Amino acid sequence: MLGFIAIISFPFGRTAIAQQQQTPASQEAPSQQPAPNSSAPQSSQSPAQATEEKKDEKQREKTGTSNDRLFWALPNFLTVNSGDVPRLTAGQKFKVVARSAFDYTEYPWYAILAGIGQAENSEASYGQGMEGYGKRYATQFADGTIENFMVGAVLPSVLHQDPRYYEMGKGGFWRRTEHAVGKVLITRSDSGNTQVNYSEIVGSAMSASISTFSYHPHDERNIGNAGSVWGSEIGYDAITYEIKEFWPDIHRAFRHKKAAGAAATSAP
Repeated sequence: MLGFIAIISFPFGRTAIAQQQQTPASQEAPSQQPAPNSSAPQSSQSPAQATEEKKDEKQREKTGTSNDRLFWALPNFLTVNSGDVPRLTAGQKFKVVARSAFDYTEYPWYAILAGIGQAENSEASYGQGMEGYGKRYATQFADGTIENFMVGAVLPSVLHQDPRYYEMGKGGFWRRTEHAVGKVLITRSDSGNTQVNYSEIVGSAMSASISTFSYHPHDERNIGNAGSVWGSEIGYDAITYEIKEFWPDIHRAFRHKKAAGAAATSAP
């Protein structure tokens, strides 16, 4: 599912980059810009959108976190678009991860994942019916929550690493993709230095081991399955970082399309 979303994001990323390359033309000839009293629209944003962006900017400046949501639903609170944000304390790291892990959208998300597992009969010893579905739902929720805390709060607090994703926001598609995927291996320390992302690598390995050898079915409690879960978590996070990188472009593309449609509808 996430791979499908990532593939969909490719044309939006290319379109947004093309728009960014065309935009400077208006900056090169300021004398040709419309006068302040011109009837031409100055922004495609609605007042509500502008207010929301201002609130989000204040949130970043004050707490170093965001109120953003991927596809207007999934929490994206640890993504920022600037390196000029305050450091996160250990308490703040746990607080923002808890805010994301127990967000209202996580419950239906895990319900969908449990339904997919039920249809594929994964962890066959759980069986079918409501009992099997309930076990799969609890397993999915526990897996995701443990991984979120280990990667985003526990290890970053112990190792003094910054769990946030910093958007690149501009440049070529492949350069930005490399930046996003590279977050799996490279991150920042709390002091801003570049470090190996032990929080991601070791944290996901620890969460995979905890889940595999504690509450997963007995026939799946082995090193091979733990390694498979670890690899899946790393791959999931890499794709998520890529979506985080291009989500602002996708958001703008939809906003411009909506504004253009509204303008066409209101035209005489």
